[in-house]
Amino acid sequence: MQEILYPINPNRNIPWNDIPSLPIRKELYQTIEILEKLGDAKAALARLYGCSAIIPNQGLLINTISLQEAKISSAIENIFTTDDELYKEYSDQNTETKGASKEVLRYREALWSGYNYLQKTGQFDQNYFLQVFQEIKQTKDGTRPDFLNTTIKQGGTGPNAGQVIYTPPKGVTIIKDKLDNLINFLNDDERYKIDHLLKMAIAHFQFEAIHPFRDGNGRAGRVFNIHYLTNKGLLDSPILFLSRYILDNKDDYYNGLMGVSQRGDWKNWLLFMMRAIENTSNITFHKINEIVSTKDSILDFVKKDNQKFRNPEVLIEFLFSQPFTKVKHFVDSGIYAENTARDYLNKLSDMQVLEKKEIEGHHYYLNLELYRILSE
Repeated sequence: MQEILYPINPNRNIPWNDIPSLPIRKELYQTIEILEKLGDAKAALARLYGCSAIIPNQGLLINTISLQEAKISSAIENIFTTDDELYKEYSDQNTETKGASKEVLRYREALWSGYNYLQKTGQFDQNYFLQVFQEIKQTKDGTRPDFLNTTIKQGGTGPNAGQVIYTPPKGVTIIKDKLDNLINFLNDDERYKIDHLLKMAIAHFQFEAIHPFRDGNGRAGRVFNIHYLTNKGLLDSPILFLSRYILDNKDDYYNGLMGVSQRGDWKNWLLFMMRAIENTSNITFHKINEIVSTKDSILDFVKKDNQKFRNPEVLIEFLFSQPFTKVKHFVDSGIYAENTARDYLNKLSDMQVLEKKEIEGHHYYLNLELYRILSE
């Protein structure tokens, strides 16, 4: 009789309270195909790390890349906003923001609150996951209560739409015990000596299978992916544009998760995640280089022009911290007085570096090249 390497979920309609504890068997991830793809993913991620580490102003990446990550990760959950709406709302920093843009900005805040939490504590714990979830959903809710009957159903409009494809474990005590096992697996690199990228992929499945919260588990799990990489020193800041690959390959992502629970198919899930890391590391690497080279080109252009700008380096650097800028941003930051800021922004609009937009009676200045790069 063939040995069972991974006990699967016997009935997708019944809570999977017996999710196998971590770690998984080595035979499930130590294959030539997986290790070869792991090597490609590690090389691409290392190149991205080297690129981002030498940029003097990390804020140039922090605002721009994290906004796009937030937008795409939310789109996976069918929360859609346009670039214009998102950048405007971020520019306004308006507490009254509503709808999809507010949901996306909450994701971005979760990226940073979770990152800062780990910078202080150094390790994952249950409070980390709770904080990320609560930030995303703007709630004080905690772990799914005992009475809640939660099921994951097939989406879309096909013949299987609405059918139960997975039922996560039920009961606060069971959920917390499963999370404790996951947390020990993440933090203990001596006992669980698995390459960090494989560990991240294994842990992502485990978190989604535990499904500890009423809602927002998908977004919390994708935030965790990035935080794990920064926590283990594989990235300086949470800038990996991982959700783009997942959105572009949404069916493969969900099929990979189901493949593990229904068939014990760790191979295809791990290969998918390694491809995601490799692909998005390369995309983010090229995006960063294009942002930096474009910023430098515009700075040279501004310096050579007959127009006189005081502190042009500071001006252009600031314009690349987010796509939409307002006079108020420069005034509040103490860079320029109001009249000077308005004069400079209008001049840059005349030079076609910026595009002046009037939205709801307010003036915004769009960095055309940054907007283009982020939209590609």
